[in-house]
Amino acid sequence: MSYNSLKLDIQDKIAHIQLNRPNQYNSMNPDFWRELPVVVDQINQEAAARVIVLSSTGKHFCAGMDLAVFTEGNVTNNDVEIGRKHELLRHTVLQLQDVFNRLERARMPVLAAIQGGCIGGAVDMVSACDSRYCTEDAFFSIEETKLGMTADLGTLQRLPHLIPQGLMRELAYTGRRMQAIEAKEFGLVNRVYSDQQALLDGVMEIAAEIASRSPLAVTGCKEMINYARDHSVADGLNAMALWQTGMFQPQVDMAETFTAKLEKREPQFDELCAIDAPIK
Repeated sequence: MSYNSLKLDIQDKIAHIQLNRPNQYNSMNPDFWRELPVVVDQINQEAAARVIVLSSTGKHFCAGMDLAVFTEGNVTNNDVEIGRKHELLRHTVLQLQDVFNRLERARMPVLAAIQGGCIGGAVDMVSACDSRYCTEDAFFSIEETKLGMTADLGTLQRLPHLIPQGLMRELAYTGRRMQAIEAKEFGLVNRVYSDQQALLDGVMEIAAEIASRSPLAVTGCKEMINYARDHSVADGLNAMALWQTGMFQPQVDMAETFTAKLEKREPQFDELCAIDAPIK
């Protein structure tokens, strides 16, 4: 399929989603909000890849929300009764949040490769990814307070699990830029690369390593890590025991791993099953 705001390429069990509006700094226009969830859902439901790499084109990763989003629909229609308009706005925010929730819910890991500016809604987006990597010229800005609003698509909920809360609060309150070296120091990004090509090469290498592992084992890791983040240690351990009871099949993937080592070859694992579309 062709898209207006992004490109999709799937090779070697790696799905590469690229934001593709470089002249507009990849700002999140209405096409983006319609297309990204479709692409992520397609990959997830079809088990079309074992890992997703999210990158972009041009000088900057993403400048955040495009102003066109704020002028769509009835949210700005002054003829709509105010209570109903605000009720609609709540659902609009929930719909936008759900776009990034899909990155978190995807069965396969999502790796973000960030160059230049990662601003506003882009921080919401990369916060929902499993891991982040950036170039030396990258910077991150929770821009919303500069615009007179509060970040509302996941930054304030997810960043406290990624960086120290005091630092996260400072960034949110001030809207200042966090440069790549600081992002690496405090754990927002895993690695910093010299330029965009080195970034993509490095992230693709990590993605290939993930793709070589059992997809069932990897999705189990993602499921359990996300669950543990939002629950107590005791709840997380109990959930882990339940997961192993149903999903751990040592005679399959583990046996294949040991057999491949003995035969000095790469292991071959079955893909995850496709998820059938819900019955309507």
